[in-house]
Amino acid sequence: MDEVRMVRDSYGEPPRPSPQQLAQEIAQVKAMLNEPQRRSLPRFRWGMGGLGGLVAVGAAAAVAITLAGGGGGENTTVSPPGLVNLDAKGAVLAAAQKAEQQSIGKYWYTGTVSGQSYVIRAKTGTYAISGAAYESFSWSGVKSGMGDLYYGRDLPAHPLTKEDAALWRKAGSPSTFRVPGDGRTNTYTTKVAKWRSSGPNLGGNPRGGGDFLGKSAEELQNLPTDPAKLAEMFLSGGELAKASPKRPMTQAQRAAGQIFRVSGLLSTPVPPKVRAGLMRALASQPGIHAIGRVTDPLGRTGIALASDDRAITVTGEFGTPKIEQGTYRSREVIVFDERTGALLSRQDTLTKPGGRYAEMKPGFVIEYQASRSAGWTDTKPKPPAELPFS
Repeated sequence: MDEVRMVRDSYGEPPRPSPQQLAQEIAQVKAMLNEPQRRSLPRFRWGMGGLGGLVAVGAAAAVAITLAGGGGGENTTVSPPGLVNLDAKGAVLAAAQKAEQQSIGKYWYTGTVSGQSYVIRAKTGTYAISGAAYESFSWSGVKSGMGDLYYGRDLPAHPLTKEDAALWRKAGSPSTFRVPGDGRTNTYTTKVAKWRSSGPNLGGNPRGGGDFLGKSAEELQNLPTDPAKLAEMFLSGGELAKASPKRPMTQAQRAAGQIFRVSGLLSTPVPPKVRAGLMRALASQPGIHAIGRVTDPLGRTGIALASDDRAITVTGEFGTPKIEQGTYRSREVIVFDERTGALLSRQDTLTKPGGRYAEMKPGFVIEYQASRSAGWTDTKPKPPAELPFS
């Protein structure tokens, strides 16, 4: 029985694909999933002249953590007008069907927004901001010699929600935020930076293009579309098992790694049917759950899959302030546009408050990478002038 075709008629036709169709540029699987991790967000580049380059920009400080599998809740939203309220997994499968309907062109481009959440404990009330915010934009020709180019810009720190914005204004609308790190204090501002296309980890190659994850666009067309075969290639054993050689992964750790893996693959120009197959493969993995509709950090509503949650314990080993220490639980969430099947975001979401997030509620986004734009176009694209958030 084809579940996808059973639910596809519950949706109207998707809008015509455009250069603004969303997918996500993201890093490969989190290395060392059950080793001490960094909880300050690194900025990643999947370079369009190879897509394997992982570039950390800015400082990230290590914290001591422990990981364990488990369950957890999630804040979801009601069905938008005009959408049928399908069960959660049915919505994901329907979105996968939409992913098969996208077209290709001469240039592949991606635009990604990333951020880390910080808790500001002001005298007038505690609120949260998105700091370490960064936006990248890159494009690559479908064939070698057509060129590639990479841009980047720092984004202003800003309150996370309307409620946070109200408390920020109550605190005097500060333009600078000093947040405790692990053995250091980081400062973020509301200043808007300009796009840069030159410098370390930026720029391009006029003779580049045609190289995607070490494969040509033609080779990508030959990837299997069957979910079981894709799961065997990308989601079982192999690279995920090598990520942490000292101890076996728990189901929660493996599921989180699988979400990272798929979100990274979907940032590349894999064929539409392969994208759909990857979505179906991920939805069928142990420790992966359909959780309904979720709002991503850019305010877009989509349907989501989530990993089992895991415990993270922050200690004072690296000089972390006492108020930041303690244990909380979180899980990885991947969000898709149910009208097009495009990838909206990958985000680490709080399931049980504690430690540095003791005052936050379940559903709080700890860190994220959201796709602002991705797709094919027949002309060389340029990065957007406007900010991704108001």
